[in-house]
Amino acid sequence: QVQLVESGGGLVQAGGSLRISCAASRRTSGMDAMGWFRQAPGKEREFVAAISWSGGVTGYADSVKGRFTISRDNAKNTVYLQMNTLKPEDTAVYYCAATPTGRYYRDHAPTRKSDYNYWGQGTQVTVSS
Repeated sequence: QVQLVESGGGLVQAGGSLRISCAASRRTSGMDAMGWFRQAPGKEREFVAAISWSGGVTGYADSVKGRFTISRDNAKNTVYLQMNTLKPEDTAVYYCAATPTGRYYRDHAPTRKSDYNYWGQGTQVTVSS
């Protein structure tokens, strides 16, 4: 069982930056991958970024590549998403997600929603033009 709590969302002007965080509480230890997804009004939830347990493997959606950076601090059980050069089309609710634990996730960063078992409640990011 994993509980995920996002924080750091808010309103920012286009071109600005924002860092959102996700704190995880786990009943048992193990290696899992973490991801960020987002959902804009009227649209499906889409992949944004993912990171392996080791932190050595990351993946990004084409729409955010070069602007967003995912990172994690396993000692703090926290994953971050640094968002730079924000655009109005980045406006969405951002969700943190965690995979099940397993050695596979030490060096793999899945991009499909179906790979993730645990989800946070989301944090709103609004980018004004």
